[in-house]
Amino acid sequence: MKWIKGGAFALIAILLLGFIGLATWEPFFAHRGAAPATSDSYSAEITRDEFGVPHIYGERDADVAFGVAIAHSEDDFFTLQDVIAMAKGRYGAIKGQDGAAVDYVYHLLDARGVAERNYPDLPADTRALFEAYASGLNQYAHEHPEELKLANLFPVNGVDVAAGFTLRQPFFFGLNNVIQPLVEGEELRREYGPDIPGFPRDGAPKDVDPDAKEAIETSQARMGLPLPIGEDAVLAGSNAWAVAPQRSGDGVTRLISNSHQPLRGGVAWYELTVESGEGWHFTGANFPGSPFPFLGHNEHLGWTNTVNRPDMIDVYELEMDETGKRYRLDDQWLDLEEKAVTLPVKAGPITIPYPETVYRSVHGPVIKNDKGVFAIRYASMDTVDALDAYYRLNKTTNLAEWQEQMARMDVPSTNFIYADEAGNIAYVYNAAMPDRPKGHDWRNILPGNRSDLIWDGPVEYEAIPKLINPVSGWVYNSNNMPYSATDPSSDLNPADYAPEMGVELKMTNRSRRAAKLGAATPVMDRAALERIKFDMAYEREGYIADLWDALEAMKFPPRKRDGAPTGGSVRKARDLLLGWDFTADNEGPADALALLMIRDYMSAEYLNKNEASDVKEDLRKHVDHLKKHFGRIDPPMSDLLRLRHGTDSPYAVDLPLDGGSDTLRASTTWAVDDDGRLQLVHGDSFIQWVEWVPGQRVRSESIQPFGSGVTRPNSPHFTDQAQLFVNHKLKPVHFWRDEVLKNAKRRYVVESY
Repeated sequence: MKWIKGGAFALIAILLLGFIGLATWEPFFAHRGAAPATSDSYSAEITRDEFGVPHIYGERDADVAFGVAIAHSEDDFFTLQDVIAMAKGRYGAIKGQDGAAVDYVYHLLDARGVAERNYPDLPADTRALFEAYASGLNQYAHEHPEELKLANLFPVNGVDVAAGFTLRQPFFFGLNNVIQPLVEGEELRREYGPDIPGFPRDGAPKDVDPDAKEAIETSQARMGLPLPIGEDAVLAGSNAWAVAPQRSGDGVTRLISNSHQPLRGGVAWYELTVESGEGWHFTGANFPGSPFPFLGHNEHLGWTNTVNRPDMIDVYELEMDETGKRYRLDDQWLDLEEKAVTLPVKAGPITIPYPETVYRSVHGPVIKNDKGVFAIRYASMDTVDALDAYYRLNKTTNLAEWQEQMARMDVPSTNFIYADEAGNIAYVYNAAMPDRPKGHDWRNILPGNRSDLIWDGPVEYEAIPKLINPVSGWVYNSNNMPYSATDPSSDLNPADYAPEMGVELKMTNRSRRAAKLGAATPVMDRAALERIKFDMAYEREGYIADLWDALEAMKFPPRKRDGAPTGGSVRKARDLLLGWDFTADNEGPADALALLMIRDYMSAEYLNKNEASDVKEDLRKHVDHLKKHFGRIDPPMSDLLRLRHGTDSPYAVDLPLDGGSDTLRASTTWAVDDDGRLQLVHGDSFIQWVEWVPGQRVRSESIQPFGSGVTRPNSPHFTDQAQLFVNHKLKPVHFWRDEVLKNAKRRYVVESY
């Protein structure tokens, strides 16, 4: 008995030690970072306006970058820590299994190796910017240990910040949607069906130039690998417009930035203005983990971005030897690189170490599944030059300088819409599209044993689609193909672009509406642009037409003997939708039901999910949801769709919303709350309107869905922009120093030590 009791105590002790080990191993096992190797000191002034938006000043650009890190940490250190954890392969220790999936990709892409190899080659002033930013993060972490999520997450340095860029950039042109199917052994999704004006979905051309038709068909045949990152970042939409003085009606040059990003998290916009004694003066927004804005304007020019979907990824099937350790390339057998890694997976109070192996060939990252061994090659996969390119773009002063930076092809993807004080406007289908040799089927999986199929570097800037100062006087993009960017008379011809580039061919509902409304608006003044931007209508084209055709074709049993209809609530709901006005404006009885129906079909179209859907079953599901939570199938849409943030906060909001999943006023995706309401998580986010009035200095306005202190529930700036956002209103941007001081609510200096 004593032996049994002693054994039981020993077992308990072993279990306790095991528990303690699993609860504490990860911070000690993780690689401890080093602070920037510099003795430099920094000083910045942070001035916050009536909405808490920081305006950061410093003598040097590096001083400003230090201040950016401090200001952003004051507002959202919660999210910044997630981004740093991703940049160190430790996100699973915060987010569990979902975070470990990000960590796997971090190791698969060798994000740290890419940063370590290339960061030292960046210009000294760019590195100084990133070291200063890292110093600001470290200082805030040191001063606020109570906010830390993980031990030993700090200090960080410029290489750590660069590793985060390396990890996240390829997600924006769809790498995640290649990796995931390969890991799961599924078929890669393909973009399907030309869907452009004059070339309908059934493939029968209508008045299309023969050369253009051939180019469309060839490009369409090889499209499909790249897709945007999932709903956390870019089930992305965005809208953008630039209008030249000859089209504006009042001589004003206008730039409208209407990005659609998640409202919270690592790719949510953070608004700021930066200004230094070295000539850096820019206002706009960045993502957590960046020392500079990614979009916005300076005194002379500005730009905004929308996600594009060119084919920038190729997949190769490797020919392996009998050992599974070597692959063939031409007449040689090469060793497959392999590296053992440990993924931390948080599970309640413990963190489980999960062993994994990542592989690499000369092509790039390698994934093994039941169907074979596959290598991935993608654009900009061994460079961090985008860090320098964005910084230089911030400081350009005219169209020639701006295009010089764009021509570097160092920003891997996203459309750019540009405008400046001289009245120039531009649309650039920016993408570091691989310079692929002709004559191969690049759409499908390629043989990995041929070195001639391993391309190196992007096409030249001159080769990519772009419109510079079109005669029409305006340009737009709404995540659509570049061949619809303005009035049809000024649009690009697809026959002018090589099919190997894999230019996308799809139109969104937003792009159909923007193109239609823009072409029908001869004078695009401020009022006209506001009507277009906040438009909430759908065109009955594309997937919307398919869905409504399916609703019309829906079959129900014959009427009863007394003539009463059959089908119950589902039939009533179908009939309600057939009478809908195709406008998500909160005014029609079918708006709520249409909102629920459209979202999944929009998502399937965007993500190239070709699986057939049971429309009647989908309708039944949404009818059941509305009846359960609202007692009716026709509640006001504003009762269903809500802008919600915070619960215990004194500044919590729960406000009605309008707009649909693919309307220009965008409410793209949502979470379903326990009360059945839809809480917006992705859609219209940072909006900025910029105007250059002849003879006057630049002015702009902006809005965010919540506020600058988005993760600070006790801050008055937690949600202080929400009501304006719901009301389609903007707030002033205080770009100029005199305006900043006039509207300052708090002004203080931060210094390093």
